[in-house]
Amino acid sequence: QVQLVESGGGLVQTGGSLTLSCQGSGLDFNSYTMGWFRETGGNERELMAAISYHGTTTRYSKSVKDRFAISRDNAKNTVYLQMNSLKPEDTAVYYCAAGPKDTVILTTTNVHYWGQGTQVTVSS
Repeated sequence: QVQLVESGGGLVQTGGSLTLSCQGSGLDFNSYTMGWFRETGGNERELMAAISYHGTTTRYSKSVKDRFAISRDNAKNTVYLQMNSLKPEDTAVYYCAAGPKDTVILTTTNVHYWGQGTQVTVSS
């Protein structure tokens, strides 16, 4: 059974930082591109960051580029999202995702596995 378990969400003030973690089990973690999506209200989940299976290629949404950093530790089956300079508009549920290894362009239609989500709230 595949599980992606997120942690690290919470409440932070504008300008603060948080680090999200996602640990995978039941899958060959090294063989997946990993990503972080976020969802607000009834909107579709949007990809914020993705990292290739070997960790050498990353992709970011324009809204978080230069503020967020994605990384992975394949020995620990874990992917991280370091979030800096947080803004109220970053408030969302953040989801960890595992997708095909041949692309860092993850979408809601090519993701293989999802985490349960973790709430991030940025107060103004």
